[in-house]
Amino acid sequence: MSHNHGHNHSQHHHHDMKDKNLLISILLNIVITVAQVIGGLISGSLSLLSDALHNFSDVISLVVSYLASKLSKRKASEHRTFGYKRAEILAAFINASTLVIVAFILIKEAVVRFQNPQVIESNLVIVLALLAIAGNGFSVLLLKKDAGNNINIKSAYIHLLTDMLASVAVFIGGMLMKYYQLFWVDSLLTFLIALYLIWVGFDLLKTSTKMLMLFTPEHIDINSLVSDVNKFEKVKLLHHVHIWNLSDNELHLEAHLDLEENVLITEFDAILSRIETYLHENHDINHVTIQPEFDKNDSKDIIVQD
Repeated sequence: MSHNHGHNHSQHHHHDMKDKNLLISILLNIVITVAQVIGGLISGSLSLLSDALHNFSDVISLVVSYLASKLSKRKASEHRTFGYKRAEILAAFINASTLVIVAFILIKEAVVRFQNPQVIESNLVIVLALLAIAGNGFSVLLLKKDAGNNINIKSAYIHLLTDMLASVAVFIGGMLMKYYQLFWVDSLLTFLIALYLIWVGFDLLKTSTKMLMLFTPEHIDINSLVSDVNKFEKVKLLHHVHIWNLSDNELHLEAHLDLEENVLITEFDAILSRIETYLHENHDINHVTIQPEFDKNDSKDIIVQD
């Protein structure tokens, strides 16, 4: 029991650190956004204003991620039997959507400005771009560790990473405008930033949509999985299979199991235990619900339209 307690304490500490890092990133991005909006209006730089808009979308995405992270820790209840475990997937979907929407707004503005280039106060652009690079770079480092195993944090991390890269582009543009008077670069950079946002946003949107739609995770081959389970002793056929992600770290399987014999419940428990071990070790499935059957007259297809 002491081992479990220690593990739970470690998990709570990790969650607290994750939330603290998100909060720091939110405050940093609010400061950067305000500075860039003021600087963009004074300098006349569209790329700086576009970077500010992206930074503002970062603030929204980080707030959504923070709230989702807090919600996901709430306990299940009679009315919410899964709790809020899917809140983080929903947050990732919202964040990915905002990335794509912001990108199309930037493309529209870049086209309009490209047709009417304006003289821009480049010194202010350079200074504020460096501020954004430093602030977003620090936020990226804070969230990098958790981004690898949490789709919600990954969505916030991608927002910040793309904004840092966008700020690098704005800085380069500021230098080109200062020393070579290439003011059209401002519109070009805005357009390139938008294309990059669409590229990363669409991939995250696709992943989060698949999770929300309860699609089978891509790393799982259902036919191979069923074939392996069918080789177990006393198992006739695994069918009526559903596999989905409840959250980033919770993968569920439910299915019907046709048995070759009319076994006792204790015998079925032993069979089920072996299947659970196989599913966990080979497919990372950590929640299994199997309905045992013997000579039941129902569809034996692997995938059945309920």
